[in-house]
Parts: sequence; structure tokens; C-alpha cells
Amino acid sequence: MERRQGMADAGRDRISGMVLGAWDAFIAEAEKVDLDHDSRLPGWRAHEICVHLGSWPDHTAMADLIASARSGGSGTQPDPDAVNARVTAAHRDASREEVLAALHRNREATARYLAEEPVELDTAPTVSVVGRLPLLSVVLGQAYELAVHGLDLVSCGAEPPPAEVLQAGLAALTDVTGALAVSCGITGRVTLATPDGGWSFAADPDGWVVRPVPADTYDGPAVEGAADLLLEAASGRINPVPAAAMRRIKVHDVGGLLQLAPIVQKVPGIPGGPILQLAARTMGSAGGVLGRLFRRG
Repeated sequence: MERRQGMADAGRDRISGMVLGAWDAFIAEAEKVDLDHDSRLPGWRAHEICVHLGSWPDHTAMADLIASARSGGSGTQPDPDAVNARVTAAHRDASREEVLAALHRNREATARYLAEEPVELDTAPTVSVVGRLPLLSVVLGQAYELAVHGLDLVSCGAEPPPAEVLQAGLAALTDVTGALAVSCGITGRVTLATPDGGWSFAADPDGWVVRPVPADTYDGPAVEGAADLLLEAASGRINPVPAAAMRRIKVHDVGGLLQLAPIVQKVPGIPGGPILQLAARTMGSAGGVLGRLFRRG
């Protein structure tokens, strides 16, 4: 049996619309906001958010990913915090025009890859910030980052990302979680369910499969909530425990979710880690009731 590789198996046509649509939505809002406006991220203005997402002569993420895939996934896993600090410091004084041009360059580099590079590269492993993944899955991961940073820009006066961008971000989150489950030898499945539809993965020794699911649908281990709320929780922008206590986020089949706990130990900064930690806290509370956890202080 051919190894399954999640969203990379969906092909470029599917991934292209999701990723480039996320780029277009983010750039449209970035072009409207005051880049000097402080964001909700400590120490980051809209300027730093956009610089971090741009392509610069000293920061060519897409080219680096392609080079790694061409060499069989060689290279050292980057430290995202160190990279972000270096890039934002180096371009702290870049003009508005330069920052927006860098965003367009990164979008164009992604579009060029999807249009021109050999399709065999799509499932080739490349080094990402969370380990070695199929290149097309890492490209889809841009949709997660653009969705989350699109939500960050709201604090600078931007409009929230459209529903389709939030869904693309959830698809990327689901995909990388499935990939990491396989890398940890975990057999399991999880659904991220929202009122607008969601995504699920199933992982086993033969790989992982990612599928869209209808609105408010789940079977087995699942995390349920609004798409923006799930992304905010997954990225650590909010603490999911109070959201769960208020039933804005609902966790189903906590035991099934806890099967994924080794992922957090292997990749401490994984997107979605806070949700898995929420499951652990839910299971650890007396009788599994979050309210009792809070009453104990």
C-alpha cells in the first residue's frame, strides 16, 4: 500500500486555492492598516507581523523549503523564535512600501512553486519548524499562519479573516497534527468541528488521511468551537481552559485526545498543543469537571 500523506495527497489544485486565498486576504488587510499600530502580541506592531511573513534577501523561507525537499529533507530544524527575532530586528526600520513588497514576494514565491516546480516535490520531505513533513503540507501550513496573524491584525484595525481562510487554517492544523501523530507512532483520530464545517485526521502506521467534515459533525475524539476560537486556542493566543469552562470550546472523548499527548512532548511548540493540554487538565480534574478545577484555585 502506498503511504498516505494527508493533505499532500489532495494535490496542488486543492492546496493552491486555500493558500493563495489566505495570502490575498491577509495582504488586502495589511495594505489597509497602520503598520505602526501596536498589536496584541507583546512587542510587535503590525509592522513586525508583516515583516515576519515577508520574503527578504536574508529570509527566503520558500526557497529554503524547496532546497530541503530537493535534497531529501536535509538541513537543521529552525528555531522559529530565533528566526523571528532576527528577521524583525533586521527590518525594524523598513518602510511601509518595503514591508508590503516583502509580503507580495512571499506570496509570489509560493505561487511560483505551485505553478512551476515538479509535482514530485509535493510529497518530498522538507525541514519545517515542527520537523520533516511533505513539502505541500508545509506550504499549506502558511494558511494556518496567515489565518492566525490575520486574527492578530484585528487588534490593529483590520477586518477578521473570512470564513474560508479560517477553514484553510484549520485544515493545515489538522494536517500537521496527523503528520506528527504518525511520526510519534500514534494510531488515532481527531476532529476539529465548527458551525461552518471542520476537518478530521486518522493516523496509523501507513500514514494519515485528512478529510473535511460537515458543520457541527464529529465522531470520536474532537474539539468543537467557532473556527476563530479554535485557531486562537491552538496558537496560544487565548487560554482554552476558561473557554471550555464557559462551553465556548467543547472537548469530546478526552481519552482519545490524550493519545496524542506524546506529540506535545516531542514538539513542545506545536500548534494545537494548548488544546491537548486542555484535554489533559480536563482528565486530571476531579471527575473530569473543569468547574471543580477552578474552585480549587
